[in-house]
Formats: sequence, C-alpha cells, structure tokens
Amino acid sequence: MYEKFTNRARRVVVLAQEEARMFGHPSIGTEHVLLGVLREDEGIGAQVLKSLGLTLEDVRLRVKEIVRQGQAGPNPGEPMPFTPSAGEVLASANQESLRRGHDRIGTEHILLGLIRDGESAASRILVTLGAGLDQVERSTNALVQRYYPAP
Repeated sequence: MYEKFTNRARRVVVLAQEEARMFGHPSIGTEHVLLGVLREDEGIGAQVLKSLGLTLEDVRLRVKEIVRQGQAGPNPGEPMPFTPSAGEVLASANQESLRRGHDRIGTEHILLGLIRDGESAASRILVTLGAGLDQVERSTNALVQRYYPAP
C-alpha cells in the first residue's frame, strides 16, 4: 500500500514515527499520525487542520494529557509498529482514495482516515480542540474539490 502514498503522505508516516519516539512510545498511534499530518505542514491535511485553528503545540499538549509518556520506544533505526487503530487509519485512507477515484493516497486521505473512528485518540484530540469531526470532513472535502475538480 505504501507505494500508493504520495511523498507527503510518506513523510507523514516518518514524522508520526518521530513523534512516537519523542513520546517514548513503543508504537505509532493515531495521535502520532495526527501530529505527523500537522508537521508535514504543506499537504491538504495540514492545510485543513491549520484552517480549523489547530497548532502542533496544542495537539502535542493534548497528546501529553491523554497518553502517558513512555519509557522508551524501539532503538533508533528500528521500524516501529502501528497500533491496530493506526493501522486501520491507513487502511481507511486507502479506501477514501479508492472511493474518490484517486490513484494515490495523500495527506487528505490520511486525515479522513483519522476521523473515521470517532473513539480514537486522534478523534478525541480533534474534538477537544474544537475541530468537530464533521467539520474536519467538510473542510477536507472542500479543499479536495479545489485541488481535484470533478471532470
């Protein structure tokens, strides 16, 4: 599936892994993927989140509040596994891409995948920071239509 990821989407995964390591977590969770989307900074996903008033600092603070600091993750250079929920996000991103007739998985698809499970850490963080899941979806759809106009 990673071969379908745009360069920005791949960067989200790398940044999510960095976030998980910084928190000392043994695996990449939805909260880390959300941070990765924001840190990527230029993709549609980051544009949507920033337009809704989310900042990297605010999201990191919320992650610290809801997910405990870990002791240490895998050694640097070792790949980190995804939590089951984060794995579902990536599968959901693929489904979003297919449903829309896109041949690549972008940051927008990852963001849409993040909001599909309303109980995930990422969804709870978004709602806590005032970005309702419906609002995230509407904003993402509007921006996607600007970049991918219907034929």
